[in-house]
Amino acid sequence: MKFSVYQISRQGGRERNEDRMGYAYTREAGLFVLADGMGGHPEGAMAAQLALQTFSAYFQKAANPTVGEVPEFLSSALMAAHHQIIRYAAEKGMLDTPRTTLVASVMERGHMHWIHCGDSRLYVVRDGELVTRTRDHSYMEQQAHLGRSTEHINRNILFTCLGSPAKPVYDISGPLQLHEGDRVLLCSDGLWGTVKDQEIVNELSRAPLEQAVPELVELALKRGGQRCDNVTVVAMEWETPEEFQSTRVSTDDIQEGVFSSTIQSGVPDPTIEDMDDAAIERSIAEINEAIRRSAERKT
Repeated sequence: MKFSVYQISRQGGRERNEDRMGYAYTREAGLFVLADGMGGHPEGAMAAQLALQTFSAYFQKAANPTVGEVPEFLSSALMAAHHQIIRYAAEKGMLDTPRTTLVASVMERGHMHWIHCGDSRLYVVRDGELVTRTRDHSYMEQQAHLGRSTEHINRNILFTCLGSPAKPVYDISGPLQLHEGDRVLLCSDGLWGTVKDQEIVNELSRAPLEQAVPELVELALKRGGQRCDNVTVVAMEWETPEEFQSTRVSTDDIQEGVFSSTIQSGVPDPTIEDMDDAAIERSIAEINEAIRRSAERKT
């Protein structure tokens, strides 16, 4: 398995950067994941970090050296990440839960599956054309898909995310057979909010990842101005010839059982898999009760 990869995260005009991204791989499988901690709720960066660590831990456990049932892996890892965030909030006695969007993809056996929740996106570009991109879980995208006016809808209003009291809504796509030179880009809304889809496709098609990705990020920051959102991207090119990319990764020499990751260490609580829906409901109830008691004290 050979691929080129480039990742970058730049803080915009926000007080802090709550985006997180990374990738992991074994000899025959690769995981790419990006999360955008949501403002307006506490500890968005923690929610994003917990999501990445959970996916990394699940991947390390499942990829021996391939994941096997990739859709099941993706849905299980996403729900485990959601549960981990809820548990964190309950253990800290928080009056509101940390929340994050998430997009992740797994490549193995020359195919790719992906999952997303919220408005962090995945783009696939082939031969200068957009093959596919994820559809945001936002009211604006929902109405646009139905052919209705979106003029007065705030694009930042989502109807799902990880960490909210409601069970997250997510979409799983694939398998998509990868061709040599295919480019896959995962990004936070800080990129696509100011850079159009066609501009993303054009830039990815004309230059190596190590040039195209930073230029896209700089364009987004420039257009966003002083109030620009944070911009985070992790991009991959499949089976890139060695002479064209300095960011090339080859797993041919990796031994069986070896796992490599750029995701910050810190394996989630190993008992997380024991946290069923009933336990999640109890944690949510504890949070809601804390909110009720706090409201009573104020009145």
